[in-house]
Amino acid sequence: MKALSILAVASAAALVSCATAQTGAEANAAGAAGWERVVYGIEVVDEAGEPLDHPFLGGFNLPRPQLADADGDGDLDLFVQEHSDRVMYFRNVAQGGGAEYRWITDTYEGLSVGEWFRFVDVDLDGDLDLLAEEPFSYIRYYRNDGGSGPASYVLATDTIKDVDGEAVFSDRQNIPNAADIDCDGYLDLLIGRLTGTITRYEAETVDENGVPRFEHITDSFEDIEIIGAMQGSLHGANTMALQDFDQDGDHDLFWGDFFEPGLLLIENTGTCQRPVLRGTPRPFPLGDPVATSGYNAPALGDVDRDGDMDLVMGVLGGAFNPNRTSVENLYQFEQGGAGDFSVATTRLIRMVDVGAESYPAFSDLDGDGDLDLLLSNKIETDNTRTGRIYVFENTGSATAPAFAARGPVPGLPDAYHFAPAFGDLDGDGDDDVILGQWGDAAAYYRNDRDSGDGTSGAMPRWTLVDSAAATLTRGRNTTPALGDLDGDGDLDLLLGESSGALNYYRNAGGPRAPAFELVSDEFQDIDAGRRSIPFLLDWDGDGDLDLALGSEGSGVRIYLNEGSRSEPVFVESEPFPLPVPNFAAPSFVDLDGDGDLDLVSGGIGGGLTVYLRGGGG
Repeated sequence: MKALSILAVASAAALVSCATAQTGAEANAAGAAGWERVVYGIEVVDEAGEPLDHPFLGGFNLPRPQLADADGDGDLDLFVQEHSDRVMYFRNVAQGGGAEYRWITDTYEGLSVGEWFRFVDVDLDGDLDLLAEEPFSYIRYYRNDGGSGPASYVLATDTIKDVDGEAVFSDRQNIPNAADIDCDGYLDLLIGRLTGTITRYEAETVDENGVPRFEHITDSFEDIEIIGAMQGSLHGANTMALQDFDQDGDHDLFWGDFFEPGLLLIENTGTCQRPVLRGTPRPFPLGDPVATSGYNAPALGDVDRDGDMDLVMGVLGGAFNPNRTSVENLYQFEQGGAGDFSVATTRLIRMVDVGAESYPAFSDLDGDGDLDLLLSNKIETDNTRTGRIYVFENTGSATAPAFAARGPVPGLPDAYHFAPAFGDLDGDGDDDVILGQWGDAAAYYRNDRDSGDGTSGAMPRWTLVDSAAATLTRGRNTTPALGDLDGDGDLDLLLGESSGALNYYRNAGGPRAPAFELVSDEFQDIDAGRRSIPFLLDWDGDGDLDLALGSEGSGVRIYLNEGSRSEPVFVESEPFPLPVPNFAAPSFVDLDGDGDLDLVSGGIGGGLTVYLRGGGG
């Protein structure tokens, strides 16, 4: 047998915790009465003891940032697109200089933006309008009618057209930009192509609705051809930003490319009226170029209000192993007095984020009467041979949780997609573990925390009892759930899998010596589509076990038990009322100790989405 230990860690200083959810506009209505989303308000600190400002935002994998003054207060707010067709809004609440961002909503103004968005003064009236993708690969235009006050967006047209009435095509994986590049009073639209070249259009006429029509100027703007660093000959998906970064009165061009690990600057050596962007693209910042996994998305603005340009950059992940930048992927660069740019942070919005496809589980690991959190990922950022499980100790209480990161669980074998499920399998009063992973088997680890003196407070010592306590008949990606499904007083096992089916294993060994026997590998014909992730709970409060089922792309489904405690019959209920991320991994626990079950869900972004349920029911 192989022993697995979680090392004891020193107790943290007492943490002040506020477990109340945000209210008003910041609550971002959950879409169901009695539930409230929590992004901040439950304290989480990192391993250095520093608080995370947005702990339960859900994680970033594809952050596409923009800077704009959305509320008309004179400073730059932050916008991030992480998911298709919606934009997250973070208000700048800093007093004086600098920036302090606070999440307000995942769906700014309810705007539909496809795969990209750009704040641009399209009608040249002094405020920022919005260009976005019209699926698939066209351009829609939202006009800002808010003037100098808070922005107010109206859909002016769903398809930008040229002077011949043809829709302007813009590959959806590329993020274009627009500005009056030659200072002639007409907007120029620049569209990066997969060939590494830039197509230029210029606004020529305006229709009766104030929508510009564009004339095609060239498919080889300034003879620019970006060739990515990989193999020296590749072009790819790209992003672009236009801004006068050196404040010499003209527009410079920044380019991020799928095959380029850094960010490229093409400096305008001409004038505003006669732009010249024919120099060799230079890695940026010029003195100390950034290098990521590629496909970097820049946005510029005077973030700290010191009179010069700063830069925010999202890392979308290109040809240089995007797994390694699935956590540190939203940079802020500050410009110094000499025009030098330096990295201020690689995680502009700090949250719980373990990479991608996070999977939460809860147990009282240290025996102090409250729930601690374990959170696993698909794959590590610094070791692509394995995933890990991270421990967050509850340093608060059962009714006012606060979590402190304690690092990864040591001693696990190399595997991807660890999926723990806790339950007392040997009848000794503490939680043992069934541990799923990307392969076809789930392992059983016994909790041997008690060393004989009967004390609590130490972290568990888990001993491997069986590396294949249950094995799938087909497929991979075991995701376990424990519960007494046949009413005989011991814990049975459901295993989800990559195909979306469920596997039911009856515990034939009893409450002290589990032995799981396969009953069905297509349990009750339940199918999640892909990546079934089960969780057993009493959803309707009738005393028997119901089923919550996470999935890759169809959220969470609830199946009510219309049979009995000993012979369950799971029937899908009405649609689940809460929005959850793709690759939803639901865990229902009484997080705040008020007697009802709250929802903590992992997902594709590598973080956590939390909803508290109110009213004690």
